[in-house]
Amino acid sequence: MPPFSVKTSGVKKNLRAGVSAPRNKNTAGLETVRIPAPRFVRIPMKMHIGEPCSPAVQVGDSVTVGQTVGSCGAELCVPIHASISGRVTEVGNIEMPDGSICTAVTIESDGQTRPFGGTAPPAPGTREDFIKAVRRSGLVGLGGAGFPTYAKLEIPAGKIDTLIVNAVECEPYITVDCRACIENPGDVLEGIALVRDFLKIKNAVIAIEDNKPGAIRSLAAEVQSKGADGVSLITLKSRYPQGAEKILVRSAAGRRLAPGQLPLDVGCLVINVSTVAFIARYMRTGRPLVSRTVTVSGPAIREPKNVRVPVGISISDVIDFCGGFSAEPYKIITGGPMTGLAVISADLPVLKQNSAIIALPEPKKIIPESACIRCGRCVRACPLKLRPTVIESLTKTGDAAALERSGAAICMECACCAYVCPAGKPLVQTMRLAKRMLSES
Repeated sequence: MPPFSVKTSGVKKNLRAGVSAPRNKNTAGLETVRIPAPRFVRIPMKMHIGEPCSPAVQVGDSVTVGQTVGSCGAELCVPIHASISGRVTEVGNIEMPDGSICTAVTIESDGQTRPFGGTAPPAPGTREDFIKAVRRSGLVGLGGAGFPTYAKLEIPAGKIDTLIVNAVECEPYITVDCRACIENPGDVLEGIALVRDFLKIKNAVIAIEDNKPGAIRSLAAEVQSKGADGVSLITLKSRYPQGAEKILVRSAAGRRLAPGQLPLDVGCLVINVSTVAFIARYMRTGRPLVSRTVTVSGPAIREPKNVRVPVGISISDVIDFCGGFSAEPYKIITGGPMTGLAVISADLPVLKQNSAIIALPEPKKIIPESACIRCGRCVRACPLKLRPTVIESLTKTGDAAALERSGAAICMECACCAYVCPAGKPLVQTMRLAKRMLSES
């Protein structure tokens, strides 16, 4: 495996746009705790970008932790595994946080957490073996997007020269990546070594915001202890959305992505820090992705925590573990408050890609929507230099050709425009509508 060293290096290009949203990293100093096995889990057959899985079990089947309950044969798909042991009580449709309908497997716990007998550490000998093993693990991006990780690794040999490990975690409240760096720095570096080794990547950069001193110290100490060359650790100015992939490629590698380009087009591969740490653990243990850490926080949560939960546990069970609500929740969000999804019910399951559960009380003041005052704040805040109000007007008129020219398709829905808008305009929703119109035109 490639050796390691730490080089204190400056950033290539700090983010000047974006917003200075309150960080509220109240759980950064709280060690991750594991929740007891719930009475049941409800595991959706689609928890990633791509095609859904097909149920691999039937009602009445006995299952164990790590056993495949959702199989896939599609091109962009990863298997899904049981997160608790017990009996399958239902295979039916549920409503997902985004309003779509999905098949789900419900498992009633036997209280024993029995592991699947066929679990064994993979022993990949080639690049192809490594990618297949990552796919079998069921791994998706743990930063929130949910893109199948194996597909990211399927890159032409020699195409990538820089691995960027995203430990920025710029969303307010969320601290799971910060805790991963503090609690499991060895897994982070082992995962980096595996990816670099099998994909033949020359350089690796761990990028982290400067408001995480504990995580920075932990990573730096671990990198230095390896005693050789290979990895750079850089700190970035704390500003949202510093951790967005398009922004990070420029900040960490000094390379600009043209509209429509991906990081691999400029020689970079970006992987979330918790994702790369999981790769190391899977290669050691063979245990697939059946649990994840979520930050449970927000002013309406009585006891904020970082909690390791089985995939498919209900949001309400996790909140109850954190003492319940301290105030009537006005909104419950899975993910961060800037890009997460507000859920209609706390009975919905925690998905692989959910990094947080945020409960917010009713705000003291809600800005009613009014006419645009042409202040230009949304333009100044947009990291991609788009003109959100122009895109809004074109969306209302349905001018697909003009929308194409406006650059609406490259919007990354970071919500900076809506955050700074004094007119209270739902600009993120408008951007999503514009992108849908373009995809259907």
